[in-house]
Amino acid sequence: MSPSWRAMTLVFGRIGLLSFGGPAAQIAVMHKELVEERPWLSEQAFLRALSFCMLLPGPEAMQLATYAGWRLRGVPGGLLAGLLFVMPGALIIGVLVGLYASYGTLDLVQAGFLGIKASVIVIVLMALRKLANKALHGSNAWALAGIGFVGIFALNLPFPMIVLGAGLYGLFLGKKDVVSDIEPQGLNARNAGRQLLIWGGLWLLPLIALSLFGASFLATIGWFFAKLAVVTFGGAYAVLAYMSQTVVEQYSWISTGQMIDALGLAETTPGPLILVTQFVAMLAGLEAHGPWMGLAAGLVALWATFMPCFLWIFLTAPYVEQISSHPRLGAALKAITASVVGVILNLSVWFALHVLFTEIENRNYGVFSLPVPTLDSLDPIALGLIVLAALLTFATRGSMLLTLFLMALAGICTSLLPFAI
Repeated sequence: MSPSWRAMTLVFGRIGLLSFGGPAAQIAVMHKELVEERPWLSEQAFLRALSFCMLLPGPEAMQLATYAGWRLRGVPGGLLAGLLFVMPGALIIGVLVGLYASYGTLDLVQAGFLGIKASVIVIVLMALRKLANKALHGSNAWALAGIGFVGIFALNLPFPMIVLGAGLYGLFLGKKDVVSDIEPQGLNARNAGRQLLIWGGLWLLPLIALSLFGASFLATIGWFFAKLAVVTFGGAYAVLAYMSQTVVEQYSWISTGQMIDALGLAETTPGPLILVTQFVAMLAGLEAHGPWMGLAAGLVALWATFMPCFLWIFLTAPYVEQISSHPRLGAALKAITASVVGVILNLSVWFALHVLFTEIENRNYGVFSLPVPTLDSLDPIALGLIVLAALLTFATRGSMLLTLFLMALAGICTSLLPFAI
């Protein structure tokens, strides 16, 4: 018997409000609510759905919630679950952007954000270590990670190209150790076409309208984040490397410091970390054209980022068991995940360089282009805060919110030192 709408609203609303700490913690909350405390999903159904969502681009935790809602009450249930997972964090991000724009330039606030930036570097390194332990088994996986790092760090290859190359390698040459005993299910072409038309249209038609009616800034925001939504494999940290360099260096929407601040604040909110796209879009719109454009840009970014999650789920949900156990797709996912380790390493290095050094020069060495810091521009306070963030992360047993709070206080305290001018 399907749960009532009231019960689903309460449960998925609670999941959305408690979904701090990244996808691992969010998935644990969902498992507790949907499998352990109530018999809404079986253990095997939950694990198959999780494997399936990891094959898809986009935030796997949000897609898992959407799939769970679809299993319980069809498309309306999926919409309810997905929206309740995203909306609490989106509302908080909107408030944080307003506060950041109003008070972010104050000296004490900037000092607090230096502590948060130090924490972000440690948080990304922790995510890198966890993913590396999971993904890098064998020389081929290490080679893919190395190629991913060199490709984006030294060759400036687009992230979509790296994902596509790794996926094709895994699809045709990777080790296919997944054996499926599930009977193939025929494609319901009529239903698939209907879902593709409805959700694909809802996703892309507003962006096409923005382009046709001359809203060039909003259209650029929308198409950029729509492209991100298609290549977001390996979690938010992977695509953040591509997003950070693009919005800072190519579009100049925000500065490097603001990008790192955005990630730090996104870490403090419930919901998927990819909500950082909303923060970036709102801040870019606000600084370029004022508050109303900031609000519009944030809504466009949310639409472009999360609407395709509903498309992927509602289009493919009837074939979860078949897709999640497909040998070639499993090999492609493993190859992509291995290359993503190198991309996240690039993100760590990029963030660290811009936090530690005030002067960085891009130097060309043949086909390679490398960011080289000026050693005299090293900020010793930033270095000390990074070391402190690592120690606090260990002392708090990985409590992200507590570490961010303590590091913000530590950053404020450094501004009171006599040599911190």
